[in-house]
Amino acid sequence: MVDDEEPIRRLLCECLSASGYEVAAAGNGAIALSLLMMQPFDLVVSDVRMPVLDGIGLLEQVSDRGLDVSFILLTACGEVALAVKAMRMGAADYVLKPFSPVEISGNVRRALEQRQEARTLKTLVNEQEAKIGRFARKLEEASEDMLELLVAALDAREENTRHHSKRVSEYAVSLSRRMGLDSPEIELIRKGALLHDVGKIGVRDSILLKPGELDNQEWDEMRRHPEVGYSILNCAASLRPAADMVLKHHAHYDGNGYPGQWSGEEIPLGARIFSVVDCFDAMTSDRPYRRAVSYEDAKREIVRCAGTQFDPLLVKYFLKTDPGELDSIHNRFC
Repeated sequence: MVDDEEPIRRLLCECLSASGYEVAAAGNGAIALSLLMMQPFDLVVSDVRMPVLDGIGLLEQVSDRGLDVSFILLTACGEVALAVKAMRMGAADYVLKPFSPVEISGNVRRALEQRQEARTLKTLVNEQEAKIGRFARKLEEASEDMLELLVAALDAREENTRHHSKRVSEYAVSLSRRMGLDSPEIELIRKGALLHDVGKIGVRDSILLKPGELDNQEWDEMRRHPEVGYSILNCAASLRPAADMVLKHHAHYDGNGYPGQWSGEEIPLGARIFSVVDCFDAMTSDRPYRRAVSYEDAKREIVRCAGTQFDPLLVKYFLKTDPGELDSIHNRFC
């Protein structure tokens, strides 16, 4: 109970105590604020006009400090505009002078009931948010399982490049972290790298699994797989942000590559990162038609193609990768 007039303060304290409430008294807003900072209260009943710190000022201080307490303001007829301002600031109610103790007791009861209802609603909202969060995590886990199944199916179809998608996604994550990218962007790049060849679903086995060189017509079909992958990923809302990376993962930094003539920063960062690690994995993995080259030979080739096939800045970051980390990834998915 906050009022600078001692008789009114004492009368209201006695009335509220008789109604079963525990009451503390303060002669101005500054004293009340000190009490509020020391212990929790459910409700403040405060006069508007007071020395040192008035009722509106006390409400502002409580709001600024994020204190969880309801407010009832006592105001004269000529101060209704101030009372309305206080309501807009979050006060629960205001009472016009003159008032009776019984009236104040009723206002206090209603304010406390409203406070309890608000707390109950907040608890229900928090519980619902927690349920939604748990459901979203389960959905994400299920989506991740589906991604793994899809990648496993692609790898099983193209035996010669088994685990290639897993390796390049891990290499891409490693390079992204080295560059200091944030977690959401790294996760997007991981998914894009993991699914970069999903468009090969649309390539005939006779072309995809052909042991010899492809002729021009076969190459034309093979080069369409980024566009097919782009269309597939655009069908899933959770994968749509990675679609552009899949579309442009064979684009070259200088504007060559396929299926379009994108260059420089027209190519998404994820696709530029992927281009480097994809080439590295291709060179350092055995193929039916050649043996894997050493890391050093692969790095020399990547340096040679910096500025043409690869973003030169990303090449610099990649060259700083610890060979032990590259070994670890390769050995986990070989």
